[in-house]
Amino acid sequence: MNDLIAAHGGTLVNRVRSLAELGLSTIDLEQLPNLELNERNFADLECIATGVYSPLTGFVGFADYKQILLEMRLSNGLPWSIPITLASEKALAGKVVLTKNQVPVGILEVSESFTPDRQAEALAVYGTTDPNHPGVAALLAQAPVNLAGDVWLFAVSHGKFANHHFTPLETRALFAQRGWKSVVAFQTRNPVHRAHEYLHKVALETIDGLFLNPLVGETKSDDVPAATRMKAYEVLLEHYYPTNRVLLGAYPAAMRYAGPREAILHAISRKNYGCTHFIVGRDHAGVGTYYGTYDAQEIFLQYTQEEIGIEIIKFEHTFYCKKCGAVVSSRTCPHDKTEHLVLSGTKVRELLTAGAPLPSEFSRPEVAEILRQAYAKEVI
Repeated sequence: MNDLIAAHGGTLVNRVRSLAELGLSTIDLEQLPNLELNERNFADLECIATGVYSPLTGFVGFADYKQILLEMRLSNGLPWSIPITLASEKALAGKVVLTKNQVPVGILEVSESFTPDRQAEALAVYGTTDPNHPGVAALLAQAPVNLAGDVWLFAVSHGKFANHHFTPLETRALFAQRGWKSVVAFQTRNPVHRAHEYLHKVALETIDGLFLNPLVGETKSDDVPAATRMKAYEVLLEHYYPTNRVLLGAYPAAMRYAGPREAILHAISRKNYGCTHFIVGRDHAGVGTYYGTYDAQEIFLQYTQEEIGIEIIKFEHTFYCKKCGAVVSSRTCPHDKTEHLVLSGTKVRELLTAGAPLPSEFSRPEVAEILRQAYAKEVI
């Protein structure tokens, strides 16, 4: 594992400890104040504690918060794009028990409490204060006080995807075991279609392994559910990918839809998993028309390669060209747009809702069938 890429900041964080290891008992927990976590808070807690968000050891304080908003860096100068915060109705001090569904899941050691500027945060992180933006809406709905401090997680929750849930320590061990010196990561919150497959396989021509790392945390209500997407990834990898060169692992983070800034967080997270390369395509982590097509690629120019540490692979929009008879991009296809098959997410959902088949040029038949069945159940 010594040959793998270093974690962001140099040290892979691991703050998963049992009650006994922390010198605490259930009686101790009953005597401490507690704070209930929502889905996003819990996802952030897990990502901090398992090292996905290295070098963070807890929820950020005001100095880091301010610097992230202004310069996309932590207060020590290290690149970081989105403040990972924990909101509370009131200021708290000392040890706080973090609960999920009223069950203790971790500890926050409060170092400070501060009142954030939600409007300024929305404008900096999302580029808008429009409450119709799902990320902005979630931010503006938060409680008024931010609690900062180191965290401990009692146990990793593998949830519904236990077979595909790996911590950075585990992925790094698997990459080393497989002899992968270079690993390309791919982030998705949607089912993989033929254009995605094209990106993966182009990358695999020169890179040892592919880490297909779909986000399974909280997403918009109209996004394809994580369980359906995971089933689609499994069948796709079974039939169309070399099994010795691909690892499917769930990314537990919640989706923020922050476009360019979230692309940076996604890249850093995959660096911490041990990946050397990260694919950024068109409108990465975007929603609606809030971001330019390639803003998520261009934002990386604000850092040097040495600072960000993971190599960004930038792909232009890919599509199926009927004339070429293959998935191509504007770099390789000379034909008019009338020859191109491009389906928006909205159009795909319309076809599935109507029970209509997806074109084989857009989606592998096995994947299309899983989606069709899922939407048929939803409609019924």
